[in-house]
Amino acid sequence: MPINELLLAEFEEEARKTRATLERVPAKPEFAPHAKSMPLGKLAPHVAQLGGFGVSVLTTPQIDFATGSYKPLPFESAEQLVRAFDEGCANVRKALRETPDDAWQQNWKLLINGKPIFDGTRFLAYRQMFLNHLVHHRAQLGVYLRLNGAPVPATYGPSADETLGF
Repeated sequence: MPINELLLAEFEEEARKTRATLERVPAKPEFAPHAKSMPLGKLAPHVAQLGGFGVSVLTTPQIDFATGSYKPLPFESAEQLVRAFDEGCANVRKALRETPDDAWQQNWKLLINGKPIFDGTRFLAYRQMFLNHLVHHRAQLGVYLRLNGAPVPATYGPSADETLGF
């Protein structure tokens, strides 16, 4: 089985879980659980935009944040976040389907002002800088949901709010 097919199944599952989390984001953009925490109005759009970040990993040899055209998504509503996430995921699906096995061994870099913060294979970049990054911030968002009384979706097992139907 080609690598991209294996990764596509994992991506679909993580995207489904992330979408369910974004659907429940309360309209409280200023909320932060701690003074050092990112406000909800920044974290939730970041999660929504991460849905499309995999395209950069899959289609470019590197990104330098200093020279990129990244613009943070403003927080408007849960519906807007889900739309942005779905759009990004559609683009990742297409890029993932088109990524041949030999591309996974190619080098990929993430830079800030020319200084590497990641330098490794495209496979590791996809897993660490994209997918694991998405899961990490989705988990943070789950804490924000809990602290605001919003139901937390089941992810790798039941949550206090959702069972898995067993």
